[in-house]
Amino acid sequence: MDLGLSGKTALVTGASRGLGYATALLLAQEGARVAINGRDAQRLEQARKKIADGSGAEVIAIAGDVGQADVPAQVVDQTLSRLGGLDILVTNTGGPTHGSFEAMGDAEWLRAIDLCLMAHVRLIRASLPALRRSNAASVLTITSISVKQPIPNLVLSNSVRAATVALTKSLALELGREGIRFNSILPASTETERLNDLFINRAKANGTTVEDERQKQAEASPLGRISTPDEFARAAVFMVSPAASYLTGVMLPVDGGLYKGTF
Repeated sequence: MDLGLSGKTALVTGASRGLGYATALLLAQEGARVAINGRDAQRLEQARKKIADGSGAEVIAIAGDVGQADVPAQVVDQTLSRLGGLDILVTNTGGPTHGSFEAMGDAEWLRAIDLCLMAHVRLIRASLPALRRSNAASVLTITSISVKQPIPNLVLSNSVRAATVALTKSLALELGREGIRFNSILPASTETERLNDLFINRAKANGTTVEDERQKQAEASPLGRISTPDEFARAAVFMVSPAASYLTGVMLPVDGGLYKGTF
């Protein structure tokens, strides 16, 4: 299937590794020009080179912490000045601190809100003028299956990412007539560095090993395994592409059937 991405321009945040990197790579391989963002400039440049070498596409790197109030607009402005426009925005951020409710003070809550809600708000707000000029405008927020089925010891993520899903649905309704699509992907456990960090914490708390925790997570899925970033990216790239032109307001679990609810 031709996804219609050749010549399109995309910005993917949180793209130096993990889900964001896999999504940016596949967008580039499908012919899009891609701007990638991440906090670590050196790691981001390494990712940019790998994506460019693996796709032959134009790829630029824009370093910055989108959890800081002034950075999202700067990232969007640099994308527009260097690539000339924007058709696709993928808002992806790191996860907040893990821990129980009573372990979290106001500072942790406010940082989580900046990182997992306001970063999406600010990136979308800064991108809207350019997206309005696109004939294939699409926004994808990356959230978590925890918005449907809370994950133990992740109270910040469970709470704040639910607000981002509500934002995404609201914007799909509010801006659909302007031709801008808004969707979200709700991933479950995926083989990333953050997942390994979670397993380390769980192993310490439970008196087990990281491999024990990995096996328990794999067995929780009907497919009996943890997903890969590539599997996530294939769903993400389809959803932002013109091939999915009638999909908006969709909150898509990419979880291997982990979520047990019907709706």
